[in-house]
Amino acid sequence: MLEYINRRGSDCYKWDSECAEGCLPLWIADMDFRAAAPIRRAMQSRLDHGVFGYSIVPQQNYDAVSHWFARRHGWHGISRENLLYATAVVPAISAIFAALKTRIMNADTTRQRCTPLRILTFTPAYNCFFACIENMGCELVASPLVLKDNRFEINWEELEQKAERADVFLLCNPHNPTGRVWTRDELTRMADIMRQHGLYVISDEIHCEFAFPGHEYTPFATIARDDTDFCVCTSASKAFNIAGLLCANIYVPNHELHEQINHALEVHEVNGLNPFGLVAQVAAYNESEQWIDELNEYVYANFCYLRDYIESQLPMLRIHETEGTYLGWVDVSALGKTAEAFCHDLARTSHVLFNPSEMYGAEGYIRVNLATSREVLAEALARLKDYIDKK
Repeated sequence: MLEYINRRGSDCYKWDSECAEGCLPLWIADMDFRAAAPIRRAMQSRLDHGVFGYSIVPQQNYDAVSHWFARRHGWHGISRENLLYATAVVPAISAIFAALKTRIMNADTTRQRCTPLRILTFTPAYNCFFACIENMGCELVASPLVLKDNRFEINWEELEQKAERADVFLLCNPHNPTGRVWTRDELTRMADIMRQHGLYVISDEIHCEFAFPGHEYTPFATIARDDTDFCVCTSASKAFNIAGLLCANIYVPNHELHEQINHALEVHEVNGLNPFGLVAQVAAYNESEQWIDELNEYVYANFCYLRDYIESQLPMLRIHETEGTYLGWVDVSALGKTAEAFCHDLARTSHVLFNPSEMYGAEGYIRVNLATSREVLAEALARLKDYIDKK
């Protein structure tokens, strides 16, 4: 059963950061629901053991991941031989960048050592993508999504042009922050373009459990051809609200690339796992399917509430149809100020926190975290309306 928890005073980044004091935080992508009962029982059993030393990854973790994606998403073929573990998806992506740079340098002996790895990705983009690219000394090649009929679409001609001068395609599937759930046809076309231009594909699928009615998550691995070089990053962390337990998975079907990424994970020291994360993942994938179904229904209802409220009470704003994730993407450009200035003023005067779109490489939007109680969402929107009415 889904249960909302008041997290204030629990040393929670979302609620207890200095900037969140006294505010309703609908910003950081972190949920306010208690983890599923099977997860808590599994962690309690591990706690009762009383020893928390270094852990190995047992076979049951590989089986849990494999069975979950086969049963729920039609993705078959995940095995111990093609799965790697990391503390989280973001540090995994950084390590993969490092592995790919070495791989590409070795394959192209004419390339200078100081030449940055060129990373193609859609914008707006998850802000940590920008951080990974910058911190690893890579170069961003941005392909902006375009708005058509209240839906963000791919500019296919531009994507192909950008692919000609990139090395790696970093995909977010489903997409954060716009909430697009890429269709099978879209993913197939992406894969074809990247294969034709020799790009490696990294697909971040951490939001894969969130697809609203009428939309279906398609694992990139299920459309990739055998001659496509790619890896897929997943984690139970986002869906089951266990991000602090640090456990993520990387699917790498190419054996040589698997070994190179494994080496990079060791070099970057992001392959040591929390024993609680391991047992939590098994309990999530083996025993918590009903909980995730209830969560999806609740988040979708929250999105409908947000959409209806904006349409009826705040018509100067515009909300784009979210297809998945638990994030709303709202156009506030009609208010006549930057999203960053708007969010800063709203937090200062009305004590509501949203993420401004500048951090995602876009202008005029706010990102709204819907993974909270209806009461918190309703109060935040009421404060938003009061703020706008007074301006």
